[in-house]
Amino acid sequence: MSETALFAREFLRSPLRTASLVPSSARLVERLVAAVPERGEPVVVELGPGTGPATEAIQRRLAGRGRHIAVELNERLATHLVQRFPRAEIVTASAWDLPGVLADRGVHTADVVVSSLPWSAFTGPHGRTLVPKIASLLSESGVYTQFTYAFARWTPPSRHRLAQVRQLFEEVVAGRTVYRNLPPALVYSARRPRFPAGHSLSPAVRAASRTVS
Repeated sequence: MSETALFAREFLRSPLRTASLVPSSARLVERLVAAVPERGEPVVVELGPGTGPATEAIQRRLAGRGRHIAVELNERLATHLVQRFPRAEIVTASAWDLPGVLADRGVHTADVVVSSLPWSAFTGPHGRTLVPKIASLLSESGVYTQFTYAFARWTPPSRHRLAQVRQLFEEVVAGRTVYRNLPPALVYSARRPRFPAGHSLSPAVRAASRTVS
């Protein structure tokens, strides 16, 4: 089965989890993984890899260095990823459980978090804590990248989540819209978390997850 067919099948089975009929385009993926260092031994965490377009690009940039932990909730997609990317650490779990997922693997600090999760993953009581959890697991110079569809950029959920990201990171930059993606999408890059790894989910972080809802 082709990547596109697999992705479409999973979308039809669970549209809220998969959120798109087709995988991300090469141009969008290039921007999504641009923060992954090409030197050193970085720890890269990937959320919602799907069929693996960003996973492949991350593996290519790492070229055997560092660690690449990919967290995928869909068991069928996770099985597919294990077969395609034996050098990546594929974990079948929810992104909401990210601190525990990393702690179980002896990881307490990440250098980059690359997310292909739909904005719907950031809603509800659990979802509102996800960005604070990501920020608290990144190093002081860490980067969090997140793509969103252009048509949803101005909806209340997207605006609320972006406001939350701006509260938790010193710099947040929106990339240019990739119109050749289906549907058109763009990447947000958030750098330098205000509450980096080594800080617990302090009252300030918890407040950020509540005040922007």
